[in-house]
Amino acid sequence: MPATFISVDIETSGPSPSRHSLLAIGACSVDDPDRTFYVELQPDGAETDPEAVAISGLSMERLAAEGAEPREAMVRFAEWVESGAGPDCAPLLVALNAPFDWMFVADYFHRYVGRNPFGHSALDMKALYMGLAGVAWADATLRTMAARYGLTAKLPHHALEDAVIQANVFRRILAEHRAAAIE
Repeated sequence: MPATFISVDIETSGPSPSRHSLLAIGACSVDDPDRTFYVELQPDGAETDPEAVAISGLSMERLAAEGAEPREAMVRFAEWVESGAGPDCAPLLVALNAPFDWMFVADYFHRYVGRNPFGHSALDMKALYMGLAGVAWADATLRTMAARYGLTAKLPHHALEDAVIQANVFRRILAEHRAAAIE
């Protein structure tokens, strides 16, 4: 089944979905980056890593008062993911460090929706670029990826803005990958 690539970025209160909260989800269609999704969630975990929260600039107090309830947020996200995939395409989460983003998204989908529309799959931009460009893991950074395609990319650590930036870079990686496959 063909895939519909969806660029996803998240902000969290720490490194582990069993102990920390998913605070924000940003997503966009890789083929149509104007088709976006963004939600900030109420924290549901007791633990907070101050460094993780400082990176995003999100306020735990504001999110507790104004963020979407996690179940509502995840139902809305599932509906958005599924509405963009089409009947003959599987949605595929694409991220820079996909294991991190996917584990939080999958955990929250299973906890609050009972299923994960992305299934058990995710595509890591860093790993794909490493194989395509023949570079070491440490050299497969967003900066080096963007530079290869004449782009400048600096993540502001806002989940939606980061997802759109990553989708822009991923489209170029994918185009180069497809061109190499034809040769």
